[in-house]
Amino acid sequence: MILLTLNPISFFRAMPGACAQGLLWGIMALGVYITFRLLDFADLTVDGSLATGAAVAVMLIRAGVNPWLSLLAAFVAGMLAGMVTGLLHTALGIPGILSSILTQISLYSINLNIMGKSNQAVGVDKYKLVVSSRYISGDSLTQIMFYGGTILGCIVLVGVLYCYFGTEQGQAIRATGCNMSMAKAQGINTNFHTVLALMISNGLVGLCGGLYAQYQGAADVNMGRGAIVIGLAAVIIGEVLFGKFCAGRKMAFAFTMISVIVGAVVYYVVMAFVTWLKILPSEDTKLFSAVVVAVFLSIPYLKEKYSKKGAAKS
Repeated sequence: MILLTLNPISFFRAMPGACAQGLLWGIMALGVYITFRLLDFADLTVDGSLATGAAVAVMLIRAGVNPWLSLLAAFVAGMLAGMVTGLLHTALGIPGILSSILTQISLYSINLNIMGKSNQAVGVDKYKLVVSSRYISGDSLTQIMFYGGTILGCIVLVGVLYCYFGTEQGQAIRATGCNMSMAKAQGINTNFHTVLALMISNGLVGLCGGLYAQYQGAADVNMGRGAIVIGLAAVIIGEVLFGKFCAGRKMAFAFTMISVIVGAVVYYVVMAFVTWLKILPSEDTKLFSAVVVAVFLSIPYLKEKYSKKGAAKS
């Protein structure tokens, strides 16, 4: 009976917004990928640094700064947040996850001080924003320019990261995350590269916050809550769906980063589909997100477990 009341047109109307949000949050997911996969660091700073990037970008735009420059400032603000987490961990010996939690909690107050109140708005009618939800509801040319520019920006960002992690310094970060003891034996300053990776990761998260604040027309002190779940979902969905396609290719690392962004788009399309089905009330979306992440995280482990059982029986 519920299916009979659903309107397919309303679902397709929600697709442009879901894809747009997926592309923007895919930038944040890249930051999560750097810490979660490359550095093997459980970083919860992102829940705070995303809102910090948004707060900095919005307040600078309101002060008359060019929206493009505000994104650069959002990136730097995110890097500073990541640096604090890294220094708490490397210089003071606080465990990584606790360091990120401490930074995340402190950023809540910092974000309030940046904005002066819990939220601040920027309107596309008053400011020439880089991205806006108004663009995807405009004419066809505006929509094409929005999606074309956003996709091109994501590809350029992946290209920059691919080139950077192919350098000696980038390889040192990957070596630090892969085997810290071996990296130290090779003369790599693992503390420095841990802090650097956290700065790059949270810089991307801050950039995402600046873009998303412009997209929705406001920055809110709570807008980053649950961001780590979305980031993990994008990373895991991308790996599960496109892992075999990326493996063994000449530019496997670049394809993996692209799959993370696609994973974010898939996540938002799935969320839009679930919302359209009306099987979950809006207050349960965070619960659904956590379940999705748990399911996708468990798939590799369960596949390996049952493959070993099958090999033992044979």
